[in-house]
Amino acid sequence: MGPNPLYLRSIDGKPGILIDFIIVGGGITGLACALGLRRIGHRVIVLEKMVVEDVSRLGNGGGRLPPNASKILFQWGLEAALREFAVSSSGVEVMRYETGDLLGTHPWEEEILREAGGEYLFCHHVDLWQLLLRAAKEAGADVRLGANVTSIDGDDCSVRLSGSDVLRADVVIAAVGISSDLRTVVSANDHCLYDSTPVFCRLYSLIVPSQVMLQDHLLAQMYTRPSPPAFLWLGHRASGLASRVGGVNGFMVHIWVSDYPRSTSNESEWTTQVDEADWKFLISHCEPRLQRLVQGATFRMHEPVKIVPQLENWVHPSGRVPVVGEAAHPLPAGSVQLTALGIEDAAVFAKLFSHLTSEDQIPMFLHAFQDLREDRCKRVLDSELDNLIIRMMPNSPEQEERDNIMRERQALGLGVLGAGGGKLPDQWDQLKELFGYNAEDEADDWWVKWGLLRERAKQRSIELEERIHVHFQAVNISNEDDDGE
Repeated sequence: MGPNPLYLRSIDGKPGILIDFIIVGGGITGLACALGLRRIGHRVIVLEKMVVEDVSRLGNGGGRLPPNASKILFQWGLEAALREFAVSSSGVEVMRYETGDLLGTHPWEEEILREAGGEYLFCHHVDLWQLLLRAAKEAGADVRLGANVTSIDGDDCSVRLSGSDVLRADVVIAAVGISSDLRTVVSANDHCLYDSTPVFCRLYSLIVPSQVMLQDHLLAQMYTRPSPPAFLWLGHRASGLASRVGGVNGFMVHIWVSDYPRSTSNESEWTTQVDEADWKFLISHCEPRLQRLVQGATFRMHEPVKIVPQLENWVHPSGRVPVVGEAAHPLPAGSVQLTALGIEDAAVFAKLFSHLTSEDQIPMFLHAFQDLREDRCKRVLDSELDNLIIRMMPNSPEQEERDNIMRERQALGLGVLGAGGGKLPDQWDQLKELFGYNAEDEADDWWVKWGLLRERAKQRSIELEERIHVHFQAVNISNEDDDGE
């Protein structure tokens, strides 16, 4: 079956040459990269060690697509498919974690979303993954599940599989996880820092069936809102987030806690193994609705939240192997922009390689990718960390000031995430900047300002060399004629 035109539309221009990509990692970032590159015609193989059943079982938690990410997928022709399973959030209600007392609300302003070009969507992680898997395949990508890559050779631009098979390409993209040793392929100096980074707190993720929500009068009031908001709880060294996500398992919950059972403190990666006694400990200090959500959940998992620094180098010295997504620029688990940054990476990557006319441009494009993304990802990390600290602020005069500012803004009919004086940042201004970012425009701007200039300079250099060559040829011929006389 040929490529589906649905996923090949609305791309400005096609590359002058087509090359071969291998993408190691078939998560959201890897599949988005595959789709973006196939939309402009490049040949793509995706190697993912898990199979569909593994992802469906392990990736059942809820996820978020802020406007800066949803607009990319909308532009790629996936809006109708997304709306089949995603829920569009109307805003956020902010409450105290321990009591459930309302601090205020903040609507997502329609004008801001319209300017951003997307919506704030909540969905099941696995639903988004399955959509991108299907779209990448239909666009012509060769996606190989159950393919375990054991090593990447940056000098040879090749990968070795667990069965000792070796595959080569013009570019190998490492779209691996935050804790993968493969993320260090670009530099011997960039060690895998994940294991040695201390745990900031832990994130507990839950999925609650729609039926459970509807049968409990307190939870039904949260579930049946005509314009579904997100629910945000602020507490003493703890925070919570909940929202509808669509489908029969239609409600997601995230809980961040700094004080957690010792039995989970040694878990270095995410797991679904949590004792009932531990769950009881976790909900002993939170409001009744959160307690009922935990008790009614049919899917539970938890993972450490770490503040892991970006890699210093994202591109191998060969100029043919980049690291993208969480492997290059990690965010704390549960971050708003966690999925979005990987989709932005894919959009920038595809835009850059839509201008490819010769293989000697590959290193330039890969280094431009890091230049374009590094500062943006750092700003997002700073914002996410500030957000987490504000939400989990210990009981203190600063926490009381935060809560009072929110109550005052609510009384004035203002969104509670805006600036209200004191030491609190204007969270809404930060969000507007993050939501309004256009990854493809950034890549286009780079091409116009720098890429074209370099290509023109290179062309002028070639033309100058040709003129010099012609000139010397003419001189040599003239000298030979003189000698003949």
